[in-house]
Amino acid sequence: NELEAGELQEQVSYWSTRAAVAEQNLIATQNKLNERGEEINRLDARRVEFSTRLQELDSSLSGLDVEKNQLREQETNLNVQLEEMRVQIEPAEKDLAMAEGEEKRLQDAEANSQRSFANAERMYGQVQLEQTRKNEALDNLRQKITDDFGLVMFEYAEDVSGPVPLPIEGMVEQLPVITEIAPEIEEQLTHHRAQIRRMGPINPDAKTEYDGEKERYEFMKTQVEDLRKAEADLKQVVAELDELTKQEFVKTFDAVDKQFRETFVRLFGGGSARLALTDPENLVETGIEIEARLPGRREQGLALLSGGERSLTAIALVFALLKVSPTPVCVMDEVDAMLDEANVGRFRDLLVDLSKDTQFIIITHNRNTVQAADVIYGVTMGRDSASQIISLRLDQVTDDMLKRG
Repeated sequence: NELEAGELQEQVSYWSTRAAVAEQNLIATQNKLNERGEEINRLDARRVEFSTRLQELDSSLSGLDVEKNQLREQETNLNVQLEEMRVQIEPAEKDLAMAEGEEKRLQDAEANSQRSFANAERMYGQVQLEQTRKNEALDNLRQKITDDFGLVMFEYAEDVSGPVPLPIEGMVEQLPVITEIAPEIEEQLTHHRAQIRRMGPINPDAKTEYDGEKERYEFMKTQVEDLRKAEADLKQVVAELDELTKQEFVKTFDAVDKQFRETFVRLFGGGSARLALTDPENLVETGIEIEARLPGRREQGLALLSGGERSLTAIALVFALLKVSPTPVCVMDEVDAMLDEANVGRFRDLLVDLSKDTQFIIITHNRNTVQAADVIYGVTMGRDSASQIISLRLDQVTDDMLKRG
């Protein structure tokens, strides 16, 4: 009986110990469950925060895209209108030049006509004056003859009783007309006639044509002035858009350069780097160069860096861009392939920091990079030789799974 009592006591002690251990394990498990619950709550709150932030970024990005598209469309429309104006101005300027030439030709023709008319009037006046002088001389001669015949008739009347009229009626009209012109006058007439023949026929419609061409010229001139004003306005709008683009570019460039310097130092653990413009005077067409100085080395270009150093420099630039203008999603394909363990660690830490604003999708074979992931997607080959995708959330991994792994 004592033996049985001793065995029973040992069993009681054994099961009491097991019960105490199980109770402790239960308490520890309950504590873990509470911790996991709190962590899940924190992750849910973070997920909600990220979702809200993502929606805000999507809205902001959509607004910026719309504004950018509107500006591009406005610039395209302005360029099209400017080109149309140029196309309209070229024939208008040609027509204006032709109208100006035609106007000058008509003005010259009118001046020639006026000169010809003035010369003809002058010659006509000279001929009229000469004809008047000749007529006056002829009238004087006729009057002298009349007076002489009258004197003869009077003297005859003194000697003869009773007047006997002489047959002088009509004698003056029967005198020959003087048709001979002085040589110097004839020479002037010949000269003026030759001038009139050289000037050609006078266009009686020249004044009407000139008025019509002048009206057309004034209309074309007004059109050209309107087109030039429209072109000037369009050029001003394009210049304002270019200036706005330059200002935004400089602002963004300075911000990215600042973030690039900080990110480069953090990734390389020292050194310095900066972004430089190849043509600062021409911000529209300038290029951008990267000047880097690794820790313990002099400044050099990217071509002299190793593959891993170039990769890390490129990562610094991408991260700088994301800091200035975060995007909802960023995809990276084995950017850590040429990095050593220390650089991978710094790369992973930066990923964690930037994941607050951007969701990263990373293709990698590096275990250290995988440790920063929330969800892992693996590709494997099944028994049927077909590729299969397996997903795993790291927050769902238990200690038993790690022990089995």
